[in-house]
Amino acid sequence: MDQFTSLVTGANTGLGKATAKALAARGDRVIFACRTEDKAREAMAEVAAATGSDQLEFLALDLADLEQVRRAAGVLVERDDPIHLVVANAGIAAQKGVTAQGFELAFGVNHLGHFQFVTMILPLLVAGSPAPDGAPSRLVVVSSGSHYDAKKDIDFDALRQPTTSFSGMPEYAVSKLANVLFVQELARRTEPDDLFVVALHPGNLIGTDVMRRVPKPIESFIKRFRPSAEEGAKTSVLCATSAEVLDHRGAYYSVMKLKEASPRATPELAAELWTRSEEWIA
Repeated sequence: MDQFTSLVTGANTGLGKATAKALAARGDRVIFACRTEDKAREAMAEVAAATGSDQLEFLALDLADLEQVRRAAGVLVERDDPIHLVVANAGIAAQKGVTAQGFELAFGVNHLGHFQFVTMILPLLVAGSPAPDGAPSRLVVVSSGSHYDAKKDIDFDALRQPTTSFSGMPEYAVSKLANVLFVQELARRTEPDDLFVVALHPGNLIGTDVMRRVPKPIESFIKRFRPSAEEGAKTSVLCATSAEVLDHRGAYYSVMKLKEASPRATPELAAELWTRSEEWIA
């Protein structure tokens, strides 16, 4: 079997690092697409020591700045090497602010940055099909069960403003709904032989840094009870590597099991989000 080329966003910590480790152990060439090079290289050294892999690469990717996202994708496009797997893992929660282009922070990082990155490198994923295992190339998007908490249709005007809630969690829910909508719409816009695409919820209170700015006493309490990143990464790895998921293109997995996504995830809303996202990244 030829070698897989896989890319994981946010591979420097938590679920991303655990996912990258599992892929490296499989023998993949793994691209660590991360914002901070020092942290990424620390994670790469850890994964290399654990797996014996010397096929690990760093790619600078700051999802909060569309110009930097464009440059990162451009590096891969210019190289023109097929990619067999992308795990869109990076994300933030319980943070407030705006991106470099003025989008609400959670939406900008969790959805729009990934939207631009994935759509720019989509030809490389299509070129990677069939992958070394004979299956289509795969895009695995880490969403969240929080997408069910988005109780209204998306307020597109609010996405162009700073975070307004006290906790940032309502905006996080919208961004995670956007992840699910993106997967569903991309499944409609691509051919099954070209790309398998799926969204997932890794589990509640997984040991990651996604809520890295919560108060320390709350963070310490959460850490006492949450599952490990390795446990949480099992669903990402399942969707990234297993043949059993391939019959469920465009679906949503929750903690290793197929589950119905929120009823808010309609084709109409997905199409509108796609159109607006294309306009915003143009």
